[in-house]
Amino acid sequence: MNTPTDGPKVDPSAPEATDTEDSGAPACVMSFNCSDPSGASGIAADITTIASMGAHTLPVITSLLIRDTAEVFDIHEIDADVISEQARTILEDATITAWKVGFLGSADGVSVVAEILSDYTDIPLVSFLPNVSWMEEDAQMSYLEAFRELILPATLVLVGNHKTLTDFLLPDWESERPPSARELAVAASEAGCGYVLVTGIQLPDQFIDNVLASAQGAIAGERFERFEASFVGAGDTLSAALAAILSSDTAVDMAVSEALSFLDQALDSGFRPGMGGVVPDRFFWALPPGEAPDGKTDEAADEITLTDNEISPSSRNVH
Repeated sequence: MNTPTDGPKVDPSAPEATDTEDSGAPACVMSFNCSDPSGASGIAADITTIASMGAHTLPVITSLLIRDTAEVFDIHEIDADVISEQARTILEDATITAWKVGFLGSADGVSVVAEILSDYTDIPLVSFLPNVSWMEEDAQMSYLEAFRELILPATLVLVGNHKTLTDFLLPDWESERPPSARELAVAASEAGCGYVLVTGIQLPDQFIDNVLASAQGAIAGERFERFEASFVGAGDTLSAALAAILSSDTAVDMAVSEALSFLDQALDSGFRPGMGGVVPDRFFWALPPGEAPDGKTDEAADEITLTDNEISPSSRNVH
């Protein structure tokens, strides 16, 4: 039986709160994402990006990818109850100020994550939709349908490559011209999503556009030169950076601009750890001034052209 007291109970064995815990501590961002052993995408990308932005990651692993820096070979799903237990255990202990959703592994994973999100509707959610064409057709269809019905209604900003978002939001698009960011945003808004951040929009004269849009129209964007290289993890990097910035209550348009600038510099300092794609250096700012990452010279950097499957061309030249 509970009895009233004059004040809150204090556990004498618990450590005393410090000034850092009371004020000035980093914001906590919960990330739902897959484990990627290459460290390029998934939960590793989220942890390093969010840490680099000055926030703290609460990582929840949703699946295990078998992949290298070039391609995905297989996936091992994690039981939905285990996903839920990971998240709810730490949510009972720590306070979060933003969510990041990446690849959730399966339709069951989508369902359980959506159930958790529904209990915290006032916290901003950034959702990244990667290219999942490597999944088996039936699994891919059920995953995308569950994502559309359960994750989009909770999403503040949906991040994705122009082609990926077109295939997902406007699968019956028949016009010869590609849909605009606003048209994609209208389709997303019908499912309850607030904004889309569309990357890799092809423009004439070797330029591409990255546009934040709502159903009312384009809000912000950055235009960049096109470069050719294969990057792995760019989309996770951008979306995680955006979630970290939104965790400090920054306006969406300003947060998008800052996240694109971060991605630009991370890609500009990217490195190739294996024989596949280039991995963004999320701690580019820690390099000594004028020093290029291992395996990449300033001359080589000038020759790179980005053709990333996740988030085509880079946000270079926005420093």
